[in-house]
Amino acid sequence: MTNTKHVRLPQIALTGRVLGKLLSASPDDGECRSLLAALADPGWTDEWPYGEHQELDAIAVLLTAGLAATKAETPAEAYQRLFIGPYALPSPPWGSVYLDRENVLFGESTLSLRRWLRENGIAMQLPGNEPEDSIGTLLLLSAWLAEQRHDKLLDILLAQHLFPWCFRFLELLEDHAGHPLYLGLAKLARVSLNDWKASCTVEIAAPDLYF
Repeated sequence: MTNTKHVRLPQIALTGRVLGKLLSASPDDGECRSLLAALADPGWTDEWPYGEHQELDAIAVLLTAGLAATKAETPAEAYQRLFIGPYALPSPPWGSVYLDRENVLFGESTLSLRRWLRENGIAMQLPGNEPEDSIGTLLLLSAWLAEQRHDKLLDILLAQHLFPWCFRFLELLEDHAGHPLYLGLAKLARVSLNDWKASCTVEIAAPDLYF
């Protein structure tokens, strides 16, 4: 893949918006429905900037099967089970669960992210009391930074606040998705974030993980 600066930022903006939204809201959400309709079109694999064709084709099969799966568990029910509860989440989507020894929300890593956002004048509008370090929020923030062409801030965000834990989250999501839609999204996110990581210019933090 070509990852020169003039194409890297638009690629991250596009893929971050798609993946961030789909990993932060129910498939019944209006914007998610539009994105999933686009991913139901076989031509999307030719436009996605990351991954090999064979890999993307396999992911497309999973996404198509997931959108058609309504009997055992609908996509919205799968989202509820994986991201909301009420039972224990097999792949919690918040960074501090992985980075904090006590596996808590709003842990020290969340507070560190919050300080970094404040120091860089980034204000986030989040629903309710949602932690800033959810996978969807960080992907959407990455997309916004790419759109604003803040490439240095983008790489710091990725290296210090996303990459240290997101691949563990995606590993668990693949293992426990239990639904082809979210298995496909986990694989697509992993393929894409691996390329994001390869082009990152900041040394990536490697803290201990506790989940």
